[in-house]
Amino acid sequence: LGWALRHTGATVTILLLTIAFNVYLLSVVPKGFFPQQDNGLMTGTIQASQGTSFQAMQHILADDVGRLRSDPAIDTVVAFTGGGTTADQARLFISLKPRQVRRVSADQVIARLRPQFAHDPRANLYLQAAQDIRVGGRQASGQYQYTLQGDDLESLTTWAPRLMARLRGEPLVADVNSDQQNRGPEEFVTIDRDTAARLGISVSNVDQALYDAFGQRQVATLYAGLNQYRVVMEVPPEYWQHPDTLSAIYVASATGPVVPLSAIARFGGSATPLTVNHQSQFPATTLSFNLRPGASLGDAVNTVDGAARAIRMPVSLQGSFQGTARVFQESLANEPWLIAAALAAVYIVLGVLYESLIHPLTILSTLPSAGAGAMLALSATHTEFTVIALIGLILLIGIVKKNAIMMIDVALDAERRERLSPEAAIRKASLLRFRPILMTTMAAMFGGLPMVLNSGTGSELRRPLGISIIGGLVVSQLLTLYTTPALYVVMDRLRLRLARRR
Repeated sequence: LGWALRHTGATVTILLLTIAFNVYLLSVVPKGFFPQQDNGLMTGTIQASQGTSFQAMQHILADDVGRLRSDPAIDTVVAFTGGGTTADQARLFISLKPRQVRRVSADQVIARLRPQFAHDPRANLYLQAAQDIRVGGRQASGQYQYTLQGDDLESLTTWAPRLMARLRGEPLVADVNSDQQNRGPEEFVTIDRDTAARLGISVSNVDQALYDAFGQRQVATLYAGLNQYRVVMEVPPEYWQHPDTLSAIYVASATGPVVPLSAIARFGGSATPLTVNHQSQFPATTLSFNLRPGASLGDAVNTVDGAARAIRMPVSLQGSFQGTARVFQESLANEPWLIAAALAAVYIVLGVLYESLIHPLTILSTLPSAGAGAMLALSATHTEFTVIALIGLILLIGIVKKNAIMMIDVALDAERRERLSPEAAIRKASLLRFRPILMTTMAAMFGGLPMVLNSGTGSELRRPLGISIIGGLVVSQLLTLYTTPALYVVMDRLRLRLARRR
C-alpha cells in the first residue's frame, strides 16, 4: 500500500490498463442469451419426404422411437404424427434418465444420437434439449430460427435451399432445416371431353367418381339405441398410397356400362407447395438450427449472417432472426446502455451522498477490475457471457463499490476532523477498513459457491451468476485495495487544485 501511494502514477496506469482490458474482453468473450440447460427433457421432430403418407409415417415413427428407446440415457419416449400441418412430420417428447445414471448431458446425448439418424433415407430426426426459458412462439425443429421474407415466392423457393445448403457446411451450426414445403406430390387428371361426351360421361360424373373413391363421402347414418354411426364410402386404405390407383377407377356413363377412367383422361404428376408460410402478410421461409458442442450463440449468429451475405441474395429478400436468436440480438445491442444507465444511477446517488463530483469516480474505479475478473472467470470456465452473467455484473457494482465507500468514508472524515493529508487519510482508512472489506468480500464469494458447485437439474441457469461474482470479487480484491487509495490521492489533489483556482 505504501508503494502504491508513493507511485500513484504507475498505480493509476494499471487502473487505466484494466479499463482497456475490459473493452477487449467484452469484444472477445463468447456471448449467449441464456445458458443451455439440462432439464432431463428433449423434444424432437421427424421430417420425412414431402410425399410421405400418414400410413408410411407411422412405420417411420415406430422405427425411430424403437431406436431412441434403445439408447442407455433415454427413459421414455412419447411420439405422435398427424397433428401437424402436414402428414410428413412427427413430434417426439423424450425423458432422460437421472443425470447421475446417464453420466452425460442432454446435449451430449443429442450429439451421440445425431450420426445414428443422419443417414436414414426415409426421414431426418432433429433433437433439442428443452429449456426453462425460451422466447418466441413459432414451432421449429431447431432451437434458433432465421427467416427469409420477400414478396416473390419463386425467389424464396430458389434462395432458401441455397442458404440451407451453405449453413449445413458451417462448423458451428447443426440440424439445419427449413419449413419450406414446396415439393408435395400433385396429380392432374386431364379429361378428353370429346371422348367422354361420345361415351355419355360428363365432367360431373368424373368428379363424383373421384370423390366417392378418395373424398370420404358420408353416404348414410346408422342409428342405435344410444349412439349413431356415420357410414363413409372410400376405397380400401392400401389403394391410397399411389396415384396408379386412378387407372383402376371406373366411371358410370349415361348409357349404362362403366368406363375406365384411363379411357377418357390422361394422368400426370408434378410438385406443389403443401404449405405457404407468411410473416407480416408476406411469404416467408424459416430456417431452424441448433448449436454444435462448444459453439456460442453470438458466433452462430455471425455465421448465419455471413452465409446470407456470401450467397448474395437479391435485395427483394430480407433475412432476420426470430424467436430466441432475435431477442438475443436485441439484448446484445442494449447491454452497453444498461450498464451505462446503472453506472450513471450509482454516480448520481454517490454524488448526492458525498456532495462531490470527483469522489464518486473514485468509488466507481473499483468496477473495471471486477468486470475484468468476471469475464476472465467466464473464459476460464468456458462459460458464455449471457443475461445471467450480466446480472452478476450488475450485482458486482453494488458489492464491489462498498469497498471504496468504506475507505473513502473514513478518509474524508480524517481529512475534515483530524486535518490529515490525503495520503495519510487514505492510508489510515485502508488499514482500518481492511478487515471488514475482507470479511464482506469473502462472505459474498462463499455465497456464490453453491451456484457454481451445484449439479442439480437446471443448475446451468444459475452457474454463470456465481462464476461472474466470484471471479469479479477475486480480481477486485487484489487490485482495488491499491488502485482505489492511489486514485483517491490523485482525485483529492485535483479537487484541491480546482478549489484554489475558484
